[in-house]
Amino acid sequence: MGLEEELVGIAAAYGGTGAPVLHATRTDVVVLRRGEVVVKAHSARDDPESLRIRLRAVASAAVNGVMLAPLDPEVLSAGGRAVTVWPAGRPVAQDDPGSAPWEEGARLLARLHAIPLTLMPVLPAAGGPARAARAVDRMAGDGPVEQLIRRVFKELPEPAPLPKLLTHGDWHLGQLVHRDGWRLIDVDDLGVGDPAWDLARPAAWYAAGLLEPDVWERFLGAYLGSGGPALGQGHDPWERLDLPARALTVQLAAVAVLNAGREGRELDEVEHSLVESCNRIVRA
Repeated sequence: MGLEEELVGIAAAYGGTGAPVLHATRTDVVVLRRGEVVVKAHSARDDPESLRIRLRAVASAAVNGVMLAPLDPEVLSAGGRAVTVWPAGRPVAQDDPGSAPWEEGARLLARLHAIPLTLMPVLPAAGGPARAARAVDRMAGDGPVEQLIRRVFKELPEPAPLPKLLTHGDWHLGQLVHRDGWRLIDVDDLGVGDPAWDLARPAAWYAAGLLEPDVWERFLGAYLGSGGPALGQGHDPWERLDLPARALTVQLAAVAVLNAGREGRELDEVEHSLVESCNRIVRA
């Protein structure tokens, strides 16, 4: 029996009915929905024990209403992969960017960051910094764009020692679904870390000119207005955001190069903007 067939069976065991639908990903992760049940076969590189701890965390009462709770707090197995089971939710609409729930996402992040670690199991490090390093390491070429991205990553300063908080580790709009209200999803990189990394992707988009200033201000204002602790007590949010935003710029540029190479095409306009942001970082 293949992996997909095993996932269909797992979905049925948790009440999933109807025709299964595979959700495309650009990694080795496999996500299958069957009715109101979503089954996720995690990456082969994911450690099942770390995933088990993260799953217990999001199943806890402390995270209720912030992150989507799993249908089963245990990690299952299929095809040699760790598997988790979730209720289905409505994702952010891709065809209506004006309705994107930026403020709701910011408020959920503020609530997540404020959850005391004493209410959590002992979690691993949040995955944000490691994701950036992996993206750079995966680039095989040695052209001028790859050299630029590697240079920017190598020259990033060491992070300042900051208090570590509960952190999502890979936040973007795709990590929101609506089920009895908006909820954060994806436990793969949840852990203890610098919460500014959760704001770094929209910050990097804004710095690259890919996110409208008013959208950035709404997002940032909603986060701060909800008591979000990631940016400290200073008046300039970029004191905390600058390094994570630079690292996310490098990560996104590296992923763009990887995707373009795999698909046999040139960089598109958005991807060029990310590379140009790397150029600006070097000049600065």
